Amino acid sequence: MKTRHIRELSPALVDDLRGKGADIERTLALLDLLDAKSIANPGSDSATKSTGDSQALSIPSAGDPRVFDRTGATILKLPRDAAREAFRALELPLDFGNLSGIEEGTAVFTQEALSLIGIHLYPRLAYGVLNGGSATTYIDEKKNRELDGNAFRLFESEFRDVARVSKTAPKGITPAYIDVDGSSGPSFLLLKMRSLLLRALEYRIVSGDAKTPVLPFFQMTSGATDSALAEAYTRYHHDPLLSALIARTGIDPTDTLGAVQPLLAALSPLSESLPRRLFDRAWGIKDTGLALPGGHGENFRVLADTYRTLRAKGVRWAYLGNVDNSGYTVDPVSLAITALKGADAAFEFSWRTKMDVKGGVLVELPDGTLSTADIGQAISKEALATEEAEGKPILFNCATGLFDLDFLVPRLQEIADGLPIRVSEQDKEAGSYAQAEQNTWEILGLTKSPLIFAVAKGSRFVAAKMLMETLLSSPIGKRMETVPPSARPAPALMATSSDLQKGLGRLLEKEFGYFKQKNGIYQALSVVELEKSIKKKY
Repeated sequence: MKTRHIRELSPALVDDLRGKGADIERTLALLDLLDAKSIANPGSDSATKSTGDSQALSIPSAGDPRVFDRTGATILKLPRDAAREAFRALELPLDFGNLSGIEEGTAVFTQEALSLIGIHLYPRLAYGVLNGGSATTYIDEKKNRELDGNAFRLFESEFRDVARVSKTAPKGITPAYIDVDGSSGPSFLLLKMRSLLLRALEYRIVSGDAKTPVLPFFQMTSGATDSALAEAYTRYHHDPLLSALIARTGIDPTDTLGAVQPLLAALSPLSESLPRRLFDRAWGIKDTGLALPGGHGENFRVLADTYRTLRAKGVRWAYLGNVDNSGYTVDPVSLAITALKGADAAFEFSWRTKMDVKGGVLVELPDGTLSTADIGQAISKEALATEEAEGKPILFNCATGLFDLDFLVPRLQEIADGLPIRVSEQDKEAGSYAQAEQNTWEILGLTKSPLIFAVAKGSRFVAAKMLMETLLSSPIGKRMETVPPSARPAPALMATSSDLQKGLGRLLEKEFGYFKQKNGIYQALSVVELEKSIKKKY
């Protein structure tokens, strides 16, 4: 098979694409991967171990033993000798006998014991965020109206206020919620950094260790968002929500690791037949291309040096999640389970609701391997509806993963090339072209011994792909209950929104260090108050 080279391209096209920020070499490598897949599977147009078409996918049955239920109180049972060996390998300053009960040769760890184990692993855990682009799609009025007309009319004023200030901002620095009085809460990233500092404070108090670095923060940004995020982090360092905690813990999440994700060049459309090439006639102008996002699956290539650096510094596990999920926080219990079971990675899914229309679901491939499939891209809405009609519960991807770097780091190149390449046809003002993307979470299908955590949506997946979702899950969302039934959103959406409002309230109080005042407004606790709360718990 012939390998493409940049020297074969028109110099004018190369200059045009580089000027637009496109990584031409990586795009050509992806085209080579597409060619290889096409040769191995004639007629195919997606690369290596794809989740395939909807006909080849199925939804795992209810009660699948590979799914670990985390929706209630958690108990972990392991063979006693294996548990003792796993515990010994973690080299924790804790007593195995005091943390596990024994039932007929089985070690039993309660949720409290698992939490304590997880906290002591914080020096070996990193926390990573996949920053999306600007909030353009997030605040798109047409898409937000489509969720529910009544809901949009109820919150149209707040929608326009947030949309106005968010128009050119990275999504991560837009408000994560709107309070009952209509005021904007902190941004998604500011809350995430505060949560990380609360976990660091928890470690300092529980372990008595005042100096060891814990929970480094890393991220993937884009050329369009990197400078704006850097400016925001400079402000955040001095923000009252973080500054006192930074001083108390000696940990500064605003000092980030990471890398900028380059864009990919657009590809020729399928109408020009295969093999594809670089699209070179944008707006009908010769040697003019387009630079487009390549999907968050590119993180395994873009952040490769970051993952290697973290492992070299003694970090063993790395959380990775999307910026727009307020439920994406460090969970010591999941960390402990992942470490004790020796899993390559752990992934979170929640039961699908009416709001879960954009994203992926847990699927089973023909060979029995579990993977995730994006709705409308890897699995059709019709196929999903058929599975639901048969009574199968659908687990929706929370876009949260916990990776063992001993598994991930040696395989970074293999994973970067092995993730399916999803090619979508586009017909827009610039012309007919194709866009190639990789989905982070399809790494599940490449993982040898993954854990699947079924989690409570209100606790771990308060996500916002559209601004209306943020408004509906915010404290201000209670307005829906005060209007006549004819003006309310659909009942299913009302029920989901109510659950998410309660979930966000719990997150604000338990993960972000807030308390609810009598007037319903959330107020941040001081460091002294946070310390008292942690000492009371442990």
